[in-house]
Amino acid sequence: MREADLNADSVDAAPAQRFTQGFADELNQRFDRVPAAEMLRAVLTEILPGQVSMVSSFGTESSVLLHLAAQADPSIPVIFIDTLRLFPETLRYRDQLVKLLGLTNVKTFEPLPEKLAEADPKYLLWSHNPDACCAVRKVEPLARALTGVEAWISGRKGFQAKTRANIPLFEIADGRLKINPLARWTREDLVAYMEQYNLPHHPLEADGYLSIGCMPCTTPVRPGEDPRAGRWRGWDKTECGIHLPLNPGSEPAF
Repeated sequence: MREADLNADSVDAAPAQRFTQGFADELNQRFDRVPAAEMLRAVLTEILPGQVSMVSSFGTESSVLLHLAAQADPSIPVIFIDTLRLFPETLRYRDQLVKLLGLTNVKTFEPLPEKLAEADPKYLLWSHNPDACCAVRKVEPLARALTGVEAWISGRKGFQAKTRANIPLFEIADGRLKINPLARWTREDLVAYMEQYNLPHHPLEADGYLSIGCMPCTTPVRPGEDPRAGRWRGWDKTECGIHLPLNPGSEPAF
């Protein structure tokens, strides 16, 4: 399903400050040693029923978190950002998982055409300013997608990169409750779970793509590297920007 309103000039995506750090701390303590499946079921059906969205890239490890969430609530809103530079394999993998897991509320958001025309008319922005490219293709669409959303689930894991080593299960980010159910999972945990439930792998994983973003900025990972080492290779860049603090109510600088 495509997002209908792609013509807004600006987005005030800042939610009301409903959740506090104290609330996040309480949840971290309560679910410290609770399995992810049990934690998600409690959050989605008891603590915050109908109030949580998920953001998924439908990348190499996405099937695990999507499966966990679908077991608790297959109608959970799942936000997918199509940057219009993704691998065709990622789009096919998305469609495969949606059907397999019975997800009923997947919403696809794209960059605003007028913003692309202004910032990246030749589709070459990635080659000289990847931060600006991510801003117009990922950060701004996600800001629109999260308008009115007060709590959302992320697929970040601590083992993916040094910058993610100490992420908590629950945190407050830009006024929202951000939930990281797989924060403490290892690569081996993910593989074992996929085997246990016979979940399909992203088709590019067999070629060494352990973290998959846009085509121009994603390369295979070499032995011994962090799983995200293939993202923005050659640049001093480790995140697209969606997991970095934003100034509420402001647009990314293109």
